[in-house]
This record gives sequence, structure tokens and C-alpha cells, in this order.
Amino acid sequence: MSSKIKSFARSPFGSALAGGLVVGVLFTVAIATGLIRAPAERPSQAAPTLPVRSVADGEVSVSELYERTSPGVAFVTVRRPTVDMFGLPAGESEGAGSGFVIDDEGHIITNAHVVEDANSIHVKLGIDEDPIEAEVVGVDPSTDIAVVKIDPPEDLTPLELGDSEDVEVGDAVLAIGNPFGLERTATTGIVSAIQREIRSPNGFTIQNAIQTDAAINPGNSGGPLIDTSGRVIGVNTQIQTTSGGSVGVGFAVPINTAREVARQLIEEGEVKHAYLGISGVDLTEDVADAINLDVSEGVLVQQVVPDSPADKAGLEAGEGILQVGGRRIVVGGDVIVAIDGEPVDSMDDVIAAVDRSKPGDTLKLTVHRDGEDEQVTVRLAERPNDQDG
Repeated sequence: MSSKIKSFARSPFGSALAGGLVVGVLFTVAIATGLIRAPAERPSQAAPTLPVRSVADGEVSVSELYERTSPGVAFVTVRRPTVDMFGLPAGESEGAGSGFVIDDEGHIITNAHVVEDANSIHVKLGIDEDPIEAEVVGVDPSTDIAVVKIDPPEDLTPLELGDSEDVEVGDAVLAIGNPFGLERTATTGIVSAIQREIRSPNGFTIQNAIQTDAAINPGNSGGPLIDTSGRVIGVNTQIQTTSGGSVGVGFAVPINTAREVARQLIEEGEVKHAYLGISGVDLTEDVADAINLDVSEGVLVQQVVPDSPADKAGLEAGEGILQVGGRRIVVGGDVIVAIDGEPVDSMDDVIAAVDRSKPGDTLKLTVHRDGEDEQVTVRLAERPNDQDG
């Protein structure tokens, strides 16, 4: 992507659209249009001691790991239309990002924000190689994943995809990309945290993001985060920073998410996500006491999007506003206390339930309303293109 950095201010509610937006509690800057929930613990600043031990190949150095995997990393350049101050066409601008080859057919995973709306896309797979024209197979802004395709050269090097569920805090990692157009730059670090939530370019939630202190900068977007066995465990996508540069807090879309999205994009050209259509805040004992609720766990509904599945099912948001612990909370609405019989402790649980579902699936919500529990069945719809829908 280009080196232009975009920033977002936080919502007055600090709330979330289920199957959608999760807003951070700090003002942040992100490489890929996004706001990131503040880490609960401080990220590690220490790089791992190398050489590191590989499960598959015994002891391996960074240089060996880089030599094995870098041929599969792509330098992605794009040209986009631009407009002048009057909104009239004003030629094209150039941007750059990264990607990596996933099969022998020439499919390459990158970030959606790297290639979206591009007039042309070219890929370089070697420092001395000529750029190869690429075409977009599909883009999924909700996960910030895209797939492009090239005519595969004979020496194509697909990278092995790992399992992001096996990733643990402290694992050594290698990031390869093209920060600021510097081709095939390698940085090392560790997994600083797992199961983070970051915001996608269209405002929805990307769950289970991997946090790393490996340096990630503009141009790394779409590149691989690699474990010590040479397997891709994530797609580098965002940073949290106050300066516009890396401060050791980077985020990658988990490869399990990217793999499934890529499969659907290759097979069908699109990805369909389920959608509920509420925003909510976690209910705590302090909030429950302040508004005289007789339940202390669940999600207090803040907003119900008009004509959304939640709206059609009769979920209700409150109308009063109350300041609780420095937070501005909408009170008087439903409290979601269970989904399909499973207790709900936080908005994360609601988002996870929606993300596990498909459009057309139903969820049975237990909501606390007017002092009593009620059952509400919601038929999920297809997620709109952005969180305002």
C-alpha cells in the first residue's frame, strides 16, 4: 500500500456491531484503514534469540528461513484513479504492498486494501524479475483479504500455510514484505498476543488477529507472517502507532481466516458473511448497579440497525443516556444473556456467534427485558458492504 496513513477516532459508545465493528478505546493509526482495540498487556520489545528451532527441520537460522520462503513473497504494485479538489479525474497514483503465493496456479493472497479499486496490478516475485500483470480474483473488505492471480512462471514457489490455532504467545516469527518499497525486507519478532480484534477497511471486526512485535510498516500489508517451520500463520495488515511508523505493535489476519476466505474467493468470487445488526456494550456489575438491573453479565444493546435482522426480530435498544465510569451508555434496552443456550459474557461472544454462522442461519437469543428473560429468534442476513448498512 502507499505510505499514506489514515486514522480513526473512537465511537462515543465504544461499542460494536455484531458481525461488524469493534471500536478501540485508544486513538490509533493503522496501515490499513483501521482502529485497533488497545492491548490488555504490554507487547514484548525483545526479539527472539536466533537461531530458533523448527519443528519440521531441526535448528534453522533466519537466513535459512528467509532463503526458503522469500521466493514466494510478492511485491505488489497498483495504479489507482485519482481526482482533483473538484472531484474531477486527475490521472493515476501508484501504491505498493505485499503478498504471497499459495498454489501452483498462480493465486496470491494479499490485503484487500492493497488492490481494491486498482486500475492495474503488477507482481514481482524476484528482485531481478520483471513485473507480471495480475488480475483480481476476489476481494473481501470484511476480512481485508484479497486474491489476485498471475500466469505462473516455471519456478513459482507457493508457501506452506500453517494453522493459526496452534500459535502461542512467545512463538518466534519472521515477517517478509516490501516496506516503503524496499523489496523483500525481513524482520523478526515474537507473537506478542493472540485473539486480538481489529477493524477491517469497511468497519467490521476481524477476530483472532495475531499481534507481533516484528517491525511492520507501510508496504508490508498483505505479506506473510511466518513461523519457524516456514509456514504462514498470518497476513500482515495493520499497526498501532502514534508516529506513523512501527513501534512494535503489528497485527496479522490469522491464516485460518485468510485460507477460508481465499478458498471462497477462488471458487465463488465473493464471500458472504452473516449479519445481526446491533451495537452493544459489555454489562458489568458497576453498570448493572448504576441502572438497577437484576442481571450483571451479558450485552446491553445500544443500537438496533433499522431493517436489520435484529430489528425484524424485535430486539430493542434503550433511549436514555447515562454516564457510568466515564462511559456514555444507552440504557433501557435489551440485555442479551445467552445465545443458543450458551451464556453471553461480552460483546465478543455475540460477534463470535455471528461469525460462526452463515446468512440464513437462525440464532436463539435469550434477552433480559423488563425484569424477565425472553426468547428471541433471529434469522441472520448477509452482511452489508459497510457498517453503516
